[in-house]
Amino acid sequence: MNLTWLDNNSWLIELGEQRVLLDPWLRGKLVFGGAEWLFRAEHRQPQAIPEAIDAILLSQGLEDHAHPETLKALDLSIPVIASPNAAKVVRELNYTSVTELAHGEKHVLGDRLEIQAIPGSPIGPMLVENAYILRDHQAGTSLYYEPHGFHSEQLQQVEHIDVAISPMADIKIPLLGAILKGADSAAKLAQWIRPQVMLPSAAPGDTEYAGLLAKLLKAEGGPDVLRSRLTELGLSTKVMEPTPGERFSPAIDSLLQHS
Repeated sequence: MNLTWLDNNSWLIELGEQRVLLDPWLRGKLVFGGAEWLFRAEHRQPQAIPEAIDAILLSQGLEDHAHPETLKALDLSIPVIASPNAAKVVRELNYTSVTELAHGEKHVLGDRLEIQAIPGSPIGPMLVENAYILRDHQAGTSLYYEPHGFHSEQLQQVEHIDVAISPMADIKIPLLGAILKGADSAAKLAQWIRPQVMLPSAAPGDTEYAGLLAKLLKAEGGPDVLRSRLTELGLSTKVMEPTPGERFSPAIDSLLQHS
């Protein structure tokens, strides 16, 4: 397994002989509903679009996961695996191969990489988007991803997962509460699935923020707090903080994969 963090929620996952581009925002501004006065984010140094992408994996239909400008810049023939809400976005952009995964459904890339959708983040009162479990059945390695820290209790029944990508801090709006959950939910996730490595999602590596909402957001927790919490819980999970654009291989002990 090799990973490249492309900043915020965006990752290149190399697993099971497949190169999967996850929730890419690599071009242009990030704005929700065209309201730049409310929220605007820009990369200080945008990451290059990776080459030889085998598939695009989208967890949500919101702009920070299914970013229209980035998706328009990619080859529209690249296969897309997406939540139902994100599938609508790429179909409107005329992508030619779209696989829509509802909770519990699976899709196999190549002959060894299985992608399973499970319940993820609630977006509004009637919509729950996707989290994903990726498994390389030949190598026996696995990865879990949920970008907002809303972890389904179904995870307590899954096999051990090697690498988990999840928020490690709470991002709160005063009087409204957390829009990203990480301070406590990341520790609970570690107790449930006992990953060897945890990596932060939604982390602002090299990004500038502006707008009213950006000024109101408050962060609590983070990787150092999580490390202390895991030590208190007696867990050996390693918390890593990758650098945007740097490809790395998480230190996974093959002897622990099936323990």
